[in-house]
Amino acid sequence: MAIPSQQNRGAAAGGAARPAVTTRVENGLHELTADVSGSPLYNKDLAPTGIHHRTWGTYNIASLWIGMSVCIPTYMLASGLISGGMSWGQALFTIFLGNAIVLVPMVLNAHAGTKYGVPFPVLARAAFGTIGSNVPALMRALVACGWFGIQTWIGGKACHEMLKIIVPAWEPPGAEWIAFFAFWLLNIVICVKGPESIKVFEALSAPFLIVVGLGLLWWAIDSAGGLGPILSQPSKFATTGEFIKVFIPSLTAMVGYWATLALNIPDFTRFAKGQREQMLGQALGLPTTMTLYAFIGVAVTSATVVIFGEAIWDPVVLLGRFANPLVALVALVSLAIATLTTNIAANVVSPANDFANLWPRKINFARGSIITGVIGVLMMPWKLLEDFGAYIFGWLIGYSGFLGTIAGVLIADYYIVRRRNLSLYDLYVRGGIYEYRGGVNPRALVALASGILVAFVGLVFRPLRFLYDYAWFVGFLVAFVMTLVLAKRASDGAGASPDRVTA
Repeated sequence: MAIPSQQNRGAAAGGAARPAVTTRVENGLHELTADVSGSPLYNKDLAPTGIHHRTWGTYNIASLWIGMSVCIPTYMLASGLISGGMSWGQALFTIFLGNAIVLVPMVLNAHAGTKYGVPFPVLARAAFGTIGSNVPALMRALVACGWFGIQTWIGGKACHEMLKIIVPAWEPPGAEWIAFFAFWLLNIVICVKGPESIKVFEALSAPFLIVVGLGLLWWAIDSAGGLGPILSQPSKFATTGEFIKVFIPSLTAMVGYWATLALNIPDFTRFAKGQREQMLGQALGLPTTMTLYAFIGVAVTSATVVIFGEAIWDPVVLLGRFANPLVALVALVSLAIATLTTNIAANVVSPANDFANLWPRKINFARGSIITGVIGVLMMPWKLLEDFGAYIFGWLIGYSGFLGTIAGVLIADYYIVRRRNLSLYDLYVRGGIYEYRGGVNPRALVALASGILVAFVGLVFRPLRFLYDYAWFVGFLVAFVMTLVLAKRASDGAGASPDRVTA
């Protein structure tokens, strides 16, 4: 049964009277009924999803995570940990634990997206203000642009190898760059078609990717007569203390791997049928797939030592060594699809929405996707992938310190300050209860800055290095606490009773 929700009467920007009824509630899901299409904060891509348009079930959410997790960086993830001295078991445990940890903020942030049907940058307006939300949105967007570049570079390499198999004489000047930009264009074309096409693409590709991964594992075991020497290689750490020194920053890096999606998961769960579907789908799709595919990467690489006499961690290079060109071609196509599913869902949807939030009347999802693609190239992804140590301990840990603080602010604000009650109407208008000071909530920015400062002080002050090693956790905790402290001291009461929806 649908129940109309009464909101506070008042005036929005421009002196327009606030509608008496702005929201409809059905089975715990909220739908905006008031017309806000004339607001400068609105466009159709950022608009809240109507209740009857929320069609993603458990399988769709799980397949989304399968599509995002099955990719070359996941396959190669354990290699950096093993090269750092871990045994394969320690590496997989670190990967599983990191993903189990990041699943918690993932599910928590997803709740608001499911309940209110709003994407991440719109949700951030409640905590940071209607204009201040651009700060966390752009921080998140720039990280996604970097990831987009990394995945596109990897996918371009796979396309290059495919072309060499199809056309043996393929080697024009700048061949790798031609393949890179062709793959770049394919990503953009799919993205501009919108989220519904992404849903269909992920649902169809998920079972295919799992089958191909298991097929690669079977080939490795059969060809090597077993799993190879890497799986029998012991840890290089003589003591628990030595292991912990590597384990802690590695765990932070594993959390950082999906810290991006822990923020913008509402971009997808806004389409979920309900909370059960988003929670179960994520729990089934994320930790299990990440650990399984990382194991496939370790096991196959271990087998290459026996088959080829050297450890080949890069699957694109490995598939180029296959004797049967047809098998190699099918496998490379699957890798290209895996990279495409990850890139589109994980690295384009969020920044496209984030850039749209910057100027809703001029930037839509399609234009935001193009901006993402251009910045991704300008960030020179080939440099980020040159060194796995820099990749894990520089790139992953570094940005996790920024993203953990944003998660701390959002979760504290939504669950404790607002008690999961938001005003959908005010998220889309100027002059409403999320206006704060000129559209910016200075308290949220102070909490954000505090978390970043504490998380990164260990980077410049060596005695406090442990703070940087725990960057995501430290940033999250400091920002979480500061948000609560500053909200309690606030004199204007923003985020208290005015925000609550009364059914």
